[in-house]
Amino acid sequence: MPKFCANLTWLFTELDFLDRFAVAKDAGFDAVEVLFPYDVNAQEIVDALRRNDLQLALINCPPPNYTGGPQGFAAIPGLEERFKKDFGRALRYAQTLGARHLHIMAGVAEGAAAKETFINNLRWAAAEAPAQSLTIEPINNDTMPGYFLNDFDLGREIVTTIDAPNLRLQFDTFHAARITGDVLGTWEAMRDITAHVQVAQMPDRGEPDQGEIDYPAFFALLDAQGYAGWVSGEYKPRQTTEEGLGWLAGA
Repeated sequence: MPKFCANLTWLFTELDFLDRFAVAKDAGFDAVEVLFPYDVNAQEIVDALRRNDLQLALINCPPPNYTGGPQGFAAIPGLEERFKKDFGRALRYAQTLGARHLHIMAGVAEGAAAKETFINNLRWAAAEAPAQSLTIEPINNDTMPGYFLNDFDLGREIVTTIDAPNLRLQFDTFHAARITGDVLGTWEAMRDITAHVQVAQMPDRGEPDQGEIDYPAFFALLDAQGYAGWVSGEYKPRQTTEEGLGWLAGA
């Protein structure tokens, strides 16, 4: 069975944020991820992780929550200094919280200049934080219109061009289904450069159970291939989170 973690930005939202850690542990998760933890005192998060014997798999960069604002800056020409400043703050949070991965968001951009900016910023970040695992994630254009990194082949090109041991791909099955229509095939093409997996069902982005994506086959494939990273439930519960956790027991 893969190692599952809970995305506490999406799951158990019927509870206050700091109360979600204990419930996630009780549900059988040994790790959690939090997309944007920056509005919460870092020590309170550290205490919640330690109290419940949980690991923190991932946080996003940049801070703060992008709701209603830019979805990252790493690929936007002219905002290199802002990216570096935001990365510094996110890195401090990641180190304080013990986050395994720091996901760097590209932002809305297009063209050759954006690609060059993204590569230069990622190369700088990988050298600036050699002990921190960094990820980039292809995101479909329906979910984030205009997002620069909207293609898995582009993700591979960028990761292999930079060729840094601490920069890898973040593989989200929902985005893979939207972008390529072939989750298992895309996984086979990307698994050698992937450090973190996130799952949700198509087409509603609900629990990874019955639907268009064959999750029993996907989880069995991860096991057979010896994938050792986290598999995060990043989905919108159809009812309450606890009512929808049957997929976890059956995985």
